Amino acid sequence: MRRPGGGRPKKTDEDPTLPEALERLVEPVTRGDPESPLRWTCKSLRRLAAELVAEGYSVSYRTVGRLLKDLKYSLQGNRKTLEGAQHPDRNAQFEYISRQTKRRLAAGNPVISVDTKKKELVGDYKNGGREYRPEGQPDEVGVHDFIGELGRVNPYGVYDIADDSGWVSIGISSDTAEFAVETIRRWWNSMGYDRYPEATELLITADCGGSNGYRTRLWKVELQRLADELGVPVTVCHFPPGTSKWNKIEHRLFSFITMNWRGKPLRTYQTVLNLIAATTTDTGLEVRSELDDSHYEKGRKVTDEDMSALSIRRHRFHGDWNYTLNLDFAPPPAQQIYRCGDSSRGLLGGCCSRNRRK
Repeated sequence: MRRPGGGRPKKTDEDPTLPEALERLVEPVTRGDPESPLRWTCKSLRRLAAELVAEGYSVSYRTVGRLLKDLKYSLQGNRKTLEGAQHPDRNAQFEYISRQTKRRLAAGNPVISVDTKKKELVGDYKNGGREYRPEGQPDEVGVHDFIGELGRVNPYGVYDIADDSGWVSIGISSDTAEFAVETIRRWWNSMGYDRYPEATELLITADCGGSNGYRTRLWKVELQRLADELGVPVTVCHFPPGTSKWNKIEHRLFSFITMNWRGKPLRTYQTVLNLIAATTTDTGLEVRSELDDSHYEKGRKVTDEDMSALSIRRHRFHGDWNYTLNLDFAPPPAQQIYRCGDSSRGLLGGCCSRNRRK
């Protein structure tokens, strides 16, 4: 047994300036020279030890590791916390959306969260994540990610907050406002009407940009058409700029879809549809998916005359973010709301030419 105090002395006892020299290399901007040789390189233990040796210290990479631990350093990744400029009405808009949502839910009206998921390549391409497979038998995919014959898909989702259910349209054309509203229409015809047959209003929460942005004219024009078809007003509340991750569809639907297809190549459209439709959670999430092979033209112009024809009412608080598209005419009485006999269902005028308002 070694006597107390025996053995090789600590490097910090031999040279008390060693910890300070190490910190200058690890944090060159805040604690040392911004022109440090390790300012733009990987700070591995061996690189740090080599730089200290070049400065005249006698130290190994193992000792560097122990010193970093004593100095309360650890390996850490980046953290997504910066959201850019904070809008002064950011919190007030959150509270406004909360009040609008609670009021609609209490009245039994639908509240949906909408957004576009990340575009995905379809074919033999690598998909992030891992899954269990026989040892030494990974799923082989292409080396390059050049766009193939099937191109990309645009998954646009609708999440029903009260029902904990979702609808995802897989678009193979452009991600436009027309495509976004068509997805909402398909959700209503396939799921929404069955859940809310007595609905008197529809509330949509969306982020501020993209195909459903608050500055997009076509988004409002297409929503006016939808409101006229459904026979109920459509209210939209946008999240403030830089806060799209607070939209409920992001962490209640899209995140679970990503987890469900991790490590699985999206080889065909049917593969995408099956993986989305098979997404479930312990809380009972139900997801339906459908391929939308329609062509949506990019860059459609909406004139000032089209905008002036809208029956839009902007709310007192931030009318640019919160607005209601009313009907161009009085809604029909409840007894005059019928359902179409085919597979596409909706309110009067919203599903087929046989339906007419009396």
